[in-house]
Amino acid sequence: MKAIVIERFGGVNELNMKEIDKPELKPDRLLVEVFATSVNPVDTKRRSGSFGGKLPMIVGNDVAGKVMEVGEEVTGFEVGDRVMANGSKTYAEIVSVRPDRTVKLDDSVSFEEAAAVPLTGQTAYEALVRRGDIKSGEKVLIHAGSGGVGSLAVQIAKIKGAWVAATASGSNQELLESLGADRPVNYEKEDFETALEDIDLVLDTLGGKVLEKSLSLIDKQGRLLSIAGDPSEYVDTEDYDATSFSMKPTQAALSQLHEWLAEGKLEPVIADVLPFTEAAVRKAHEKSETGHVRGKLIIKMKE
Repeated sequence: MKAIVIERFGGVNELNMKEIDKPELKPDRLLVEVFATSVNPVDTKRRSGSFGGKLPMIVGNDVAGKVMEVGEEVTGFEVGDRVMANGSKTYAEIVSVRPDRTVKLDDSVSFEEAAAVPLTGQTAYEALVRRGDIKSGEKVLIHAGSGGVGSLAVQIAKIKGAWVAATASGSNQELLESLGADRPVNYEKEDFETALEDIDLVLDTLGGKVLEKSLSLIDKQGRLLSIAGDPSEYVDTEDYDATSFSMKPTQAALSQLHEWLAEGKLEPVIADVLPFTEAAVRKAHEKSETGHVRGKLIIKMKE
């Protein structure tokens, strides 16, 4: 099978198409033929060596495709099932996935849509629902509301009945409105920390100064969750309900996201759909590294 393999850390030219053996089917796993995956910022960091790891390496976390083989200990899935999953090594034509991180896809959900959701969707869901315990009527601030996590987070917050403010550049203000944001904030023209007040929950996806300034908005009354920095660098977290986290996939969260997808309540923003070629995957990494991608970059393997 074909896969994009990294044999040494570095720039996009280290993403090379190789012919490799398909994964071994383990008793407690599924083998999935990948129809679409996506490029996430974490992929570019792994490629560059920011996280280290054993080489050669295949990156990628999002799976949308069809079940090829079912391990003997697995129940609930059959060969041919359309699925989406949180996986690993997904820049490949076939991947091994855990059934407890996999859900069946409704026919109304395309593989491209499904590939946009597992990593970023579950990150947004965990921040707002599982950890943030978002409640109807609360005031929520989503940073980088046009990005992969942010664009889904805005929609999830609205589904849960929150009032939503979201930051983005001037060119993305209409997108924020289309996603349902009640108060789009153009960070190029206004400072969110003075434009907003009485925020109950902040989702920080940027870190640094944005995280530091966001803490002034919760003012020891609200709560903040960050995927990009450590709030304890700026405040005593015994006084502030502020924490960082890394997403942990669950089938329950993925099932809820899929239900919203099938109902049309959640619509992933797809910046581009690129073919599964060496040149296209390199191009997708270059785009991701600009930090200004609207929604998700999808790699389409098959029709």
